[in-house]
Amino acid sequence: MSEPDARGTLGTVRNAVLLLGLLSEGPAYQQLTDLADRSGLSVPTVHRLLRSLVLADLVEQDPNSSRYGLGPEVARLAQRYLARLPILGALAPYLVPLRDAIGHTVHVAVLVRGHVVYVDRVDGADGGLYRDTHRVHPAFETAAGRLLAARATDDAWQQCLDAATPDDSKRAENERATWREAAHLLTEGGDSDEPPEIAVPVLDGSGRAIAALAATPPPVASESQIAEIAAHLARAGRAAGRTLSHA
Repeated sequence: MSEPDARGTLGTVRNAVLLLGLLSEGPAYQQLTDLADRSGLSVPTVHRLLRSLVLADLVEQDPNSSRYGLGPEVARLAQRYLARLPILGALAPYLVPLRDAIGHTVHVAVLVRGHVVYVDRVDGADGGLYRDTHRVHPAFETAAGRLLAARATDDAWQQCLDAATPDDSKRAENERATWREAAHLLTEGGDSDEPPEIAVPVLDGSGRAIAALAATPPPVASESQIAEIAAHLARAGRAAGRTLSHA
């Protein structure tokens, strides 16, 4: 990869964002040379950008290993962003009653650069086994991600394809139309850190899917149980959508 606009402001910002993205993947702390190899940027360019990011607390350098990781300022900015996210405010009044109605953990998910990010949750009785407060997955791995990706723009869909495994990408290409029209989707999970999930889209006044409401049903749930959970999720999603439309 070359270094387009490396000396210009736009190129500098783009390259800094690229490095932040790489630091969000893999080990918590990474070597300078590895980041240069993965980014396609020169070692001096990466070193200069990392120094600037360290000064801004967006990146931190481990004093023992000299490796780099994401810094604490990322968490502060993320919390400020979430506090201003309209969909979270619209959904807030419905999450606890929804959890109480279905008896299972409820999640709010959004699509970000090919990944599904779970930005809020209310734990049900099943909250202990899969306790994970910072879930980020390639979109096609979860029901919420599939719903949001299928309804996204073609550019956002391509980002999801880029983030997926070859097998998941192939399946997604075949299933996009089905996922886009589905009122809800179910993934069975199966891994120790990935529960089954049922999800419905949350639509704004223009019909755009801006989030997904998801729940963790029992590992062995009947079709009637799935349908009942989906109906509760859909009602809460519609109510939140109306709130957004009237705002």
